[in-house]
Amino acid sequence: MTKSNNSLSFVIATAILTFIIVGCGSTNQSPPTANTATVNKADAGPSPASEPPSKTAPIAGDYTVTGKNVDGAGDYTGSLTITPRDDVFQFSWSSGGRTYDGVGVQTGDIVAVSFTEGENGKGCGVVLYKIGADGSLDGKAGYWGVNKAEFEKAKRISGSDLEGKYEASGKSPDGKAYSLGLSIEKDGDGYSFRWGAAPSELKGFGIRMGDMSAVGFGGQQCGFVMYEVTQTGTLEGKWGGQGSTRFGTEIAKKK
Repeated sequence: MTKSNNSLSFVIATAILTFIIVGCGSTNQSPPTANTATVNKADAGPSPASEPPSKTAPIAGDYTVTGKNVDGAGDYTGSLTITPRDDVFQFSWSSGGRTYDGVGVQTGDIVAVSFTEGENGKGCGVVLYKIGADGSLDGKAGYWGVNKAEFEKAKRISGSDLEGKYEASGKSPDGKAYSLGLSIEKDGDGYSFRWGAAPSELKGFGIRMGDMSAVGFGGQQCGFVMYEVTQTGTLEGKWGGQGSTRFGTEIAKKK
């Protein structure tokens, strides 16, 4: 991921809080709070790589959503609008009088989103990795409010499966090249990601599905969703955030 002193500042939570994220429009939870510190991602994140060619399923449009909250905290319903923003997508949910907004990226039939409560997802970012046979990661990243995507390559230097230490390099949306370390550790049903080193490391949390991994970053307030686009155009996803012991699920059907 990248550090930037202008448009790519991100907020990283510095306190571990009880975290029950309101699922893309849940009605019986309130957003978590956290003490935050500013981090630059232009010297800390994805490599100069190009997105691998793949068939991309169209996802823009209006949806009805049904889902289950994290940690078994009940069901929810609502609506979702996906708006193309050049290389990325804006995701806007509404449910129970609350709104949620985020940024998403797509590779083939897999979509990754990072979101938070409110009318914008400022501070949140997402990366969608394709895991190679040799354990390398080919990533596409998006930042809320930035319409260009970022691409990253990460070579595993130790570890097995998805866990381990990596050397990552990439170029930020504003053209700045970067290289830094990346470490990935299993964390409950998900994975913790750390780019760079303290005190300016960037932290993320995500999930793996097959040879793809989706990671949300930007602070404790930023959750993630990982969708698979079905042949009918329905989005079937899992979502959560740091501290979730059980992921929520969501199905979004086009209106």
